[in-house]
Amino acid sequence: MKTKLFAFIFSLVYLVQLYAETAGHILLSQVSKPFIIMILLIWLYVATHLKGRFHKRIFTGLIFSLAGDIFLMLPAGNGRFFNYGLFAFLLCHIFYIRAFTLDHKSNPEFRSPFFLWGAGALIIFCMGLFFYLQPHLGAWQFAILMYAIIITFMAIMALNRYGKVNLSSFKLVLMGALLFLLSDSVLAVNKFSRLIPQAGILIMASYMLAQYLIVYGTVVRELVVKQTEI
Repeated sequence: MKTKLFAFIFSLVYLVQLYAETAGHILLSQVSKPFIIMILLIWLYVATHLKGRFHKRIFTGLIFSLAGDIFLMLPAGNGRFFNYGLFAFLLCHIFYIRAFTLDHKSNPEFRSPFFLWGAGALIIFCMGLFFYLQPHLGAWQFAILMYAIIITFMAIMALNRYGKVNLSSFKLVLMGALLFLLSDSVLAVNKFSRLIPQAGILIMASYMLAQYLIVYGTVVRELVVKQTEI
């Protein structure tokens, strides 16, 4: 019941945000955007009561994500706000990584048959995107490289959860991580390289769904082998 209720509320905000992006309604977008993460924070707390370290780390990551959303809404002409937003999302990914590491520690002996292939594909994508953007980055090169490494590692750790948690949680979190990577990739290309038609819609649609799927996967998570605290 809780899942359906929060899914309905999230869907409403999702549609409002996409309408605001499509219509170019800046005020509506700025008003509705913070509610995306706020709803997910409330859902995660109500569903899990933050009983385990995994839940606490995802919750903390969402708080930094909310801060990042707010910073990125502030005047684009002030580069400091983009810096702050980038750093906030960097911390978000670090806390997601720390959460996913708990699942690895629960059953470290398990080896996924496709992990190396998937991790290799993600690393190649990260490297390819960075080298594509590099001529346009200027003073941003180091910051973007560090961010690209961290978000790619976050996706790799989401992939590494296979066989260590229930399948539904694995699929939800992995899809969320990949959508997060897609959203940030489109944002980077659109900001530093070339304008992408309807980039704002694609960025927000994938970002909102990414966070929803990660939280959903957290809510339904069950360890296969319980060698660590929940």
